[in-house]
Amino acid sequence: MQTIPDELRRRLCQHGQEHVLTGWERLDASQRAQFVAQLDSLDLDELQRLHARRHAKDAIPEFRRLASLPQPVESAAQLAEYRRLGEKAMRAGEVAFLVVAGGQGTRLGFDHPKGMFPVGPVSGKSLYQLHAEKVLAFSRRYGKPFPFLVLTSSATRAETEEFIANEHDYFGLDPNQVDLLCQRDMPALDFDSGKLLLEAPGKLALSPNGHGGTLAALRGYREFDVLEWKLVRTIFYFQVDNPLTDLGDLEFLGRHLAQRAEVSTKILPKKHPKEKMGNLVLVDGNCSIIEYSDLPDDWANRQTTDGNLFFWAGNTAIHLFHLQFLQRVAIDPVGIPWHLAKKKVPYLGPDGKLGEPARENALKFERFIFDVLPLAERWTVAATTRARDFEPLKNATGDDSPDTVRRALIHQAATWLEQAGVTVPRDAQGQIASVLEISPLFALDSQELQAKIKPGLRIGPSLYLA
Repeated sequence: MQTIPDELRRRLCQHGQEHVLTGWERLDASQRAQFVAQLDSLDLDELQRLHARRHAKDAIPEFRRLASLPQPVESAAQLAEYRRLGEKAMRAGEVAFLVVAGGQGTRLGFDHPKGMFPVGPVSGKSLYQLHAEKVLAFSRRYGKPFPFLVLTSSATRAETEEFIANEHDYFGLDPNQVDLLCQRDMPALDFDSGKLLLEAPGKLALSPNGHGGTLAALRGYREFDVLEWKLVRTIFYFQVDNPLTDLGDLEFLGRHLAQRAEVSTKILPKKHPKEKMGNLVLVDGNCSIIEYSDLPDDWANRQTTDGNLFFWAGNTAIHLFHLQFLQRVAIDPVGIPWHLAKKKVPYLGPDGKLGEPARENALKFERFIFDVLPLAERWTVAATTRARDFEPLKNATGDDSPDTVRRALIHQAATWLEQAGVTVPRDAQGQIASVLEISPLFALDSQELQAKIKPGLRIGPSLYLA
């Protein structure tokens, strides 16, 4: 019968964490081996240091160090050159697409990975399928098998793999194009005592380590080596809950390459000062993000001398990363801080029963990918619009809900059809009166749609072009 290694027991006792061994005698050999490996992997010194910061807020820089992000201004000639460079990189197959998909659909009342949620207005296609079909369509257009990386969490990995690989046969992509990565977990600590929480005997209460865990996942899966072998230079990073993400924005890609940027980010003008978007701003001349939850009210409402919001630039979570830059920061992630959050976490009590806390009882830890921005020596931003690039799925009802996402997809389809000369039915108020959807496999943009559409197309109550 396996016993607890003396060194592990000593470290647990030294940090006051020996309580996690409660119920050891009820574990079988396999469970004991897994639990020992899990405990051995913990950096208890780091957890102790993080717990000591539990009352501290994320530090924000002094306002005197800040400058409002300049509005991008570029000529038609510059944009044409960007498109040329972007096209060249796509034809060379130098781009990989990485979608962050570690979240569950809990807030949507959907007991599955959020990427499985159906959003296609007519087809009912999932978020995963819409993104994968864009990658497939680009692979066909440029004759290159663009890598499609899916970052999952321990909560979504198994079901995502079953859904993508087995149920849907990779949505037509070559299996060699698709890599499923899994971000690491961090243990939850009791907020007051700093003790590790258990969700069952031999099982720590864990949560994903944030989208900043992308770096450790890429390194841990040796994905950097694979991408280098495939001659990839740029990683297009986006989030699974945003089906409008324009993966083929040649100007965005070309600008990134022309300016030899290590990081590029798409930005949006915020709807109002307290919109729940990260705020891009210059800190000591470097591009940085201040989270909306950290932005003081008086700062949020501050204006520039021309009357615009000082913090006007909202983060879409759409980034381009130079591969070698990510390799560099992944080797030494010390510059990427841990963010602490107080949350409700069910835990195993002294009575051996799982308790549901009445208030926030636990400390969770995450790293954010946008914290690499200040580490970049060269960076660019690109302004975009919500209609083109941004309608995330966050809530069951109201803003950022299935209804608003489907309406955005319908509006995009209507815009493309009207640009192609098709009459789109509208009601007396000018609202679109049909349910419309254009598959990425039919057209990736309005130009491709115009080349394929048949003259005299009439639209009924619904239209699905596939």
